[in-house]
Amino acid sequence: MNKTIGIFGGGQLGRMMAQAALPLNIQCSFFEAEKDCPAAILGPVFSSKDQQGLQDFIASADVFSLEFENTPVADVDVLTQTKTLHPPRLALATAQNRLAEKSLFDELGIPVAPYRAVDSLDSLKQAVTELGLPIVLKTVTGGYDGKGQFVLRSEDQIDTAWAELGPAKSLIAESFVKFSREVSIIAVRGQDGDVKTWALAENHHHNGILSHSIVPAPNSTDLQPVAQDYITQLLNHLNYVGVLTLELFVTEQGLYANEMACRVHNSGHWSIEGAICSQFENHIRAVAGLPLGATDVVRPTVMINIIGQHPKSEDVLALKGAHLHLYNKSERAGRKLGHITLMPNNRDDLTDLCRQLAKMQPKQIVIFDIYENGAYDVQQELKIAYGNTLNLQIEICRPDSYNLQDSLRCPCQVYK
Repeated sequence: MNKTIGIFGGGQLGRMMAQAALPLNIQCSFFEAEKDCPAAILGPVFSSKDQQGLQDFIASADVFSLEFENTPVADVDVLTQTKTLHPPRLALATAQNRLAEKSLFDELGIPVAPYRAVDSLDSLKQAVTELGLPIVLKTVTGGYDGKGQFVLRSEDQIDTAWAELGPAKSLIAESFVKFSREVSIIAVRGQDGDVKTWALAENHHHNGILSHSIVPAPNSTDLQPVAQDYITQLLNHLNYVGVLTLELFVTEQGLYANEMACRVHNSGHWSIEGAICSQFENHIRAVAGLPLGATDVVRPTVMINIIGQHPKSEDVLALKGAHLHLYNKSERAGRKLGHITLMPNNRDDLTDLCRQLAKMQPKQIVIFDIYENGAYDVQQELKIAYGNTLNLQIEICRPDSYNLQDSLRCPCQVYK
């Protein structure tokens, strides 16, 4: 297929979409403030700082998509006068407004935490009275990776919370959900209405930034069909084309929706090697009008974000079953620089991987297994070798989850 897809944004997501497009003979162009962005090596970049940048970008491609959910709707409105954008404008505008998003979830019967709209100090006090404490106060628009939020735990924080977020004028107060873990489901819908979903990912965060994802999420057999139903409803209701992500809390009452992202997602990076067809390739297929690929898991996988500082590539690549992805970004505290995908074949490979990781002096290694004896043997071996300098944690899962799940934190990460 000889087609060009224009992508709003030129970061790592746009970069990985373009990488997936190349084998299909699909080219990409990008609309980004800086022309030396991570995706620049894969196609022309049109700067949003240039007066004619948007028009030149629109002229550069046949069909369009995005990598950032805060893509200005005004730019989309100019584009859609003459060209097509996937996902649709309605989905983008809804995802950019937390109140509209909650309303959509309510309409479709997707459970969410109780919430209230807040537009004044008095309405914040009323929300605290009605919802109780703690609550999470968020800006209705904007915010990313934990920004634009305030966790309000006591009434004496009300004035501080309003002083910090009040200038945004439109806020949402959400009840604090008691959850055991966070998961996400990613799905894709083609132009013909075909829907495919990937396995649930269990996600772990630090300072509001995704640290690592485990796929399939342990003990998720009962959760998978529920999450699939929720995201399929969203895709069909919005007449969506492309990849959509739904972030969820696992609670005693079941799955509660947190938010949706109208794009490929950090928690889906594992799919490049861990699924038959990755989120990036299937998104490109959907936008280009091609048949969707299978989303089955090749084998259990862990994706680890590289945050703030680059690891030694030779150390990572020496790990059996490890795949390294770097985004061509300079080091900066809290910045996502790349990711590592780990795919050990069996328990022996997992044991060897733990030994190699221990030599890298990680802050923590967490092993997920269904057999206590094997995990315990590895733990004892590494404790003898490294003593208290290595934080090794064992989690025993139910047998109905996959029998090889491991989560670990490497020296290149931000740690809890």
